[in-house]
Amino acid sequence: MKSKLIDWPTFIGALVLLFLVTIPLIIYPEAGKKAVNIANDFMTGNFGVLYLLTGLAAFAFLLFVAFSKNGQVKLGDEDDEKEFGTISWAAMLFAAGIGSSILYWGMIEWAYYYQGPPFGITPESKQAVEWASSYGIFHWGPIAWAIYTLPALPIAYFYYVRKKPVLKISEAVRPVLGKLVDGPIGVIVDVLFIFGLMGGAGTTLALGTPMIAQGVHDITGIPVSLGMKTVIMLVCTAIFAVSAYSGIRRGIKILSDINLWLAIFILLFIFIFGPTLFISETTFTSIGLIADNFFKMSTWLEPFGNLTGFKETGFPESWTIFYWAWWVVYAPFVGLFVARISRGRTIREMIFGTMIYGTIGCILFFGIMGNFGLYLQLTGSFDVIGFMNEYGAPAAIIAILHQLPISNVVVALFTILAIIFLATTFDSSSYILAAVVQKEVQSEPLRWNRLFWAFSLCLLPLALMFVGDLETLQTASIVAGFPVIFIMGLLAWSFMKASNTDIRESKDYYPPTIHIDRREILERLRKRKETKRKRSALEAMQDKDID
Repeated sequence: MKSKLIDWPTFIGALVLLFLVTIPLIIYPEAGKKAVNIANDFMTGNFGVLYLLTGLAAFAFLLFVAFSKNGQVKLGDEDDEKEFGTISWAAMLFAAGIGSSILYWGMIEWAYYYQGPPFGITPESKQAVEWASSYGIFHWGPIAWAIYTLPALPIAYFYYVRKKPVLKISEAVRPVLGKLVDGPIGVIVDVLFIFGLMGGAGTTLALGTPMIAQGVHDITGIPVSLGMKTVIMLVCTAIFAVSAYSGIRRGIKILSDINLWLAIFILLFIFIFGPTLFISETTFTSIGLIADNFFKMSTWLEPFGNLTGFKETGFPESWTIFYWAWWVVYAPFVGLFVARISRGRTIREMIFGTMIYGTIGCILFFGIMGNFGLYLQLTGSFDVIGFMNEYGAPAAIIAILHQLPISNVVVALFTILAIIFLATTFDSSSYILAAVVQKEVQSEPLRWNRLFWAFSLCLLPLALMFVGDLETLQTASIVAGFPVIFIMGLLAWSFMKASNTDIRESKDYYPPTIHIDRREILERLRKRKETKRKRSALEAMQDKDID
């Protein structure tokens, strides 16, 4: 019976596409890597305008929706309370959206900008310092979270307002595509989303695993090796598999809460025992620099280099366009997850909450951890760039932490945080993958389905790690995720079409001014209580019985 809930064409199609891409990369790693890189260079080099336009359009669209009548719509019944408290809600969406990558890039991204700054600025100059401390915050700021939030609108609307028990990207574009989503086109939309997500997960592993391995080496003295990385990946898999199996309330929420408080402790420790004044002033200045140059940074593409003879830096393609492509690939997953955890909130609360909490979190990581490393470089206390260029970024990150008091404890906590961050991203991913390949999701996806995707997320990147091609999988996912740009447009259109239609037709949003009979009010209250009772009973049954 339970197998009938699975959307087998999507389930099998996603696995087939994944194997079609990863098996050739494993058998012919060099040729595969070359082909994928050529495709990626073609995409970012020729469609950079499209990626940057997508980012700005998503940001503007969400602001419009938030302040419009559509933003007043509540996700759920009128008397539904918020399923999760604000702190837990913010912790879950932040952990799902950024993962352990924030620990990696938050600590070291400034070093790349300092050596290769934008706008033709001289490397390691005063201007390079200003942009080095700012561009990371920009790349992980409001536009990134706007791209993440856009898919959440139609998905949450159909799930909680129109009561469609389906968490699928294809279902969210039904108002535009109609019955086409019931055929091959719907399967293709969902399969592309799944492939992009699994490739993005490979990226997170590619960055997180070496960093965790370096932390374990620093604590235990065990040399970093392929065997150690394999064990780390399997341990992380066990953690997020248990979390995903336990569900949102008992697994993902608890792990995200732990992750939040541990992150706050480490950030406060660096802020207090590091160069507090420098961190404060530099972060504040960076926010002002971004605000003053927001549209310049959002639209810069170096169009005149080949025509005028000036040397191109390649900065937009290597960083901004690449990041926007990465966010687009991940956006349907984060949107699905944010939608699922947002019952009881209004559309406006979901938009501003995701964009504001997500941006503030990234500002804190880049502002505190990044500027601490920058301070060490500028004062000569520790040559971060020289160390990084010789030993690599993961080793440099651990070396930066060793400049703090009780550094051994800090490194240990940082390593644990990286493991939990990795796990919180993956448990959310496996949960959403399981939801997408089901025909309906009343409360939680089937447990065996969640476990299957939890281990699938690990095994394929693990196989690619043995041939050294995790980064190629990431690049391949970005190339394959190119059509998601157009799906994003369909999602925005679908939300506006559905919500505008309902607002015009529903008396719930425009209640008449005439007197309503007392018996009618009591009948409405009785129906709402009955709906809540049935939902609670169903959730309790699925928590206990689904496997």
